[in-house]
Amino acid sequence: MNSMNIKALMKKYQIIPRRSAGQNFLVDKNILQKIVLSADLKTSDNVLEIGPGLGILTEQLLETAKKVVSVELDRTLNYVLKQEFRKNKNYSKLMIVNQDALELKPVDIEDFFDHQPYKIVANIPYNITSKILRKFLEFKYPPTEMVLMVQKEVAERLVSIPGEMSKLAISAQFYSDIEIVSTVSRKCFIPAPEVDSSIVKLTIKNKFPEIDVKKFFQIIRISFAAKRKQLKNNLANGLHITNSQAEAILTKANIDPTTRAQQLSLDDWVNLSKVV
Repeated sequence: MNSMNIKALMKKYQIIPRRSAGQNFLVDKNILQKIVLSADLKTSDNVLEIGPGLGILTEQLLETAKKVVSVELDRTLNYVLKQEFRKNKNYSKLMIVNQDALELKPVDIEDFFDHQPYKIVANIPYNITSKILRKFLEFKYPPTEMVLMVQKEVAERLVSIPGEMSKLAISAQFYSDIEIVSTVSRKCFIPAPEVDSSIVKLTIKNKFPEIDVKKFFQIIRISFAAKRKQLKNNLANGLHITNSQAEAILTKANIDPTTRAQQLSLDDWVNLSKVV
């Protein structure tokens, strides 16, 4: 499938991509190959694809994967996928689900893949990127890895260093090892989005610090409540303690009380959660 095929399908089914739904169809074959190679797919792999659109990536995934479950919210696109893939030689390995991926439950994934491990490989709709990342990073039945097409700006945020950290970056780095595989021009899509994109690979960690994870993320939320405020002030307000008590906690964690949340490293947050 290529750009000509995509245009033909759009004409055949009278599809007008909805920008509000993040519908930008990837058409560059070289980029598709990069995504698939990055996922290091084997014939034993199960794949969850979110937002398959017209199925150009789906087709590539089916060439190798044991099973592909493509979750598409748009009813028209869902219908097109079912109609077009009936002719595909690998159709028996494909399950097309008309559902909002953000509403998937662990039991749904278990049913899809018979309780087996799975990977997420997807050109996800940009309007739900952060929500998808948070959902599956914190999921009770997480993937072993995620290879995703995201906005270039989001990719850069995911690999942020102290001084530029955000809640999303901390969450992503806590749960996974992250690599930016490649930058992708907006010209590789129909219609072209307003920004360039990146392929990112998130390999989910098997081991995590021995901390209260709920408290860890609660402290992060409190600390980022007002980004311009010093950390001691945000902690004091969020934990309902005095500034001097907040300073004492931060000092015990070897953190400068006058620093700001975005300046801390992942290790700093782990140490702080142990002290609070």
